[in-house]
Amino acid sequence: MALVDLVMPKLGESIMEATILKWHKQPGDKIKQDETLLEIATDKVDSELPSTAEGIVEEILFKENDVVPIGAVIARIRNSVEETAQNGSHIAPASGQTSPSTYTPVERNTTNVQESAFAHAAKSYEYTGSLQGSNGHGNGSRFYSPLVLNIAANEHFSMTELERIKGSGNEGRVTKKDILQYVSDKKSGSVPAPEARFERKPELRAEENQVSEPAASQPEYSYSGNVEIQEMDRMRKLIAEHMVRSKHTSPHVTSFTEADVTNLVVWRDKVKQEFEKREGTKITFTPLFIEAVVRCIKKYPLINCSVDRDKIIIKKDINIGMATALPSGNLIVPVIRNADQFNLVGLTRQVNNLADQARNNKLRPEDIQGGTFTLTNVGIFGSLMGTPIINQPQVAILAIGAIKKRPVVIETEQGDAIAIRHMMYLSMSYDHRVVDGSVGAGFLSDLAKELENFDPSRAF
Repeated sequence: MALVDLVMPKLGESIMEATILKWHKQPGDKIKQDETLLEIATDKVDSELPSTAEGIVEEILFKENDVVPIGAVIARIRNSVEETAQNGSHIAPASGQTSPSTYTPVERNTTNVQESAFAHAAKSYEYTGSLQGSNGHGNGSRFYSPLVLNIAANEHFSMTELERIKGSGNEGRVTKKDILQYVSDKKSGSVPAPEARFERKPELRAEENQVSEPAASQPEYSYSGNVEIQEMDRMRKLIAEHMVRSKHTSPHVTSFTEADVTNLVVWRDKVKQEFEKREGTKITFTPLFIEAVVRCIKKYPLINCSVDRDKIIIKKDINIGMATALPSGNLIVPVIRNADQFNLVGLTRQVNNLADQARNNKLRPEDIQGGTFTLTNVGIFGSLMGTPIINQPQVAILAIGAIKKRPVVIETEQGDAIAIRHMMYLSMSYDHRVVDGSVGAGFLSDLAKELENFDPSRAF
């Protein structure tokens, strides 16, 4: 029999930790490979984690609601050596079951990983340099095995120092041999003084000033009258923090326009039954809006960018986020990657699939990452228009208002006339650090023209 370490997996480029929401198994329970072991939450999405081994749960190392760094051992499963070999070499035996040459810390305490200087650095800093390993490969989000993390924790290495170690493993990973050699060299005095490779993020300082510090200094409030006090759930707290940070980071400017979308509405009403019968899915207005947004982004590439200090990062990929309401009332923003590479049928399938996954809590962390522009449809709640808050680190977000029939003046060959048309307001908030009024208003005006010039005779 052997113990298999199960580690908190890497969940995305910017995710350094996850919160354990619920354990589905307890010590002594049997578990199959790929059976759900626990539920976790990040600042991006909630997920279920399957077991990577089959056997009996031997030990659970973190409690529910604990915050666990990526790469830390979270549980151990006892199985046979043969099963471990069959399940794949990516499952590492527990430290207590390894060969005699395995590094053994003075005190075996898994919580040291969570409380170590490494974990503290992972929470507070973001890598801003380029680390080159011995094979020329390196980046600020290298994978570290639980054994390497344990050694780093017990040697009190900071994230800065750990990133400086040259890795001889696959893709520049640091092996046990690498870190033990570094420990030996450090004790002998042959390791140079560490260079500063991490930098406190300005927006992180702002977030601390806006959220953490006031919370610590605010006095207890007394509430008079007939009131009901509700505690924010975890997702609502995250949304609140992100909204405050976005307002602090980006100087918001919002432009408005209206569009006559009569042709678009008439076309959808005409084809929606045939579309659903042929394609097996319903066509909504959202993929039609995304199709028009993509065409306008290609005319105004500055709308599809982000800001890194004094640099403007123009994104070549067009990844459209669509704000989706959850049954709880919270919002989440799944992302359609490379939206410009889909036709209307493909966009419709993407929109419907992501919306269904969001409503059923089935989104993966990667489904809500990498967005470059966001669209939110405030019209489904009956709003005529809105002033949306930018989804950082993007620089623009579009709000679609409700479509209403109104009498408007239209130009005809016989002169002006009043007609009943399907009208809709569009509003876009943008980061005035990089998007000037001429670009923001120009994009919005061209988007309105795209929608107004919709071809009512087009095929799908």
